[in-house]
Amino acid sequence: MFDLRNLSHAYDGAQVLQVAAWQVEQGSQWLVLGPSGSGKTTLLHILAGILRPTAGSVSIAGQNLTALKPADLDRFRGQRIGIVLQRLHLVPSLTVVSNLLLAQYLAGLTQDSARVREVLASLDIADKADAYPHELSFGQAQRVAVARAVVNRPKLLLADEPTSNLDDARCAQAYGLLESQARACGATLVIATHDQRIKSRMSNHYELKERA
Repeated sequence: MFDLRNLSHAYDGAQVLQVAAWQVEQGSQWLVLGPSGSGKTTLLHILAGILRPTAGSVSIAGQNLTALKPADLDRFRGQRIGIVLQRLHLVPSLTVVSNLLLAQYLAGLTQDSARVREVLASLDIADKADAYPHELSFGQAQRVAVARAVVNRPKLLLADEPTSNLDDARCAQAYGLLESQARACGATLVIATHDQRIKSRMSNHYELKERA
């Protein structure tokens, strides 16, 4: 599903991430573990094509991301990759439905209201379709962010620290949402976290060490 080789990234000359090789099969589920500062967010941003690595190759579903021009990379990301960031980044001036329709539009896909409402229903927030982000509880907003990430049926679903600031019950709920939606899409799921509570829930672990 994805293949990383001789990957490294540096900020201002200081190396913050190094991955010699990592290959992951389609539909598998992985937990990226490591303390703050170990490069988890950097790794997810590289997998998402948000960040270009300093060196190395990144292949997603057979496509070398570093070979794509910016506009093509944006479209590829929109169609193949879903990401739930630490900050949810819902557009405050748009309703829930419009936030998801925007994700389809930016990916160059036909805007499909039926698909949007299907995803919202699967996450038990169909009744919030016409609400604005400020009218949602945190849990509802998180569900909308997950819905936006999966509305285009991605092949790769990424989540950056989705549970660290949640109590135990909400932690389990957030993980369950990601796991179930990934399975519904047949997507590979990669969660980056230092939250040890979900370590036992995922059998595949990739651990990053804090760099000196």
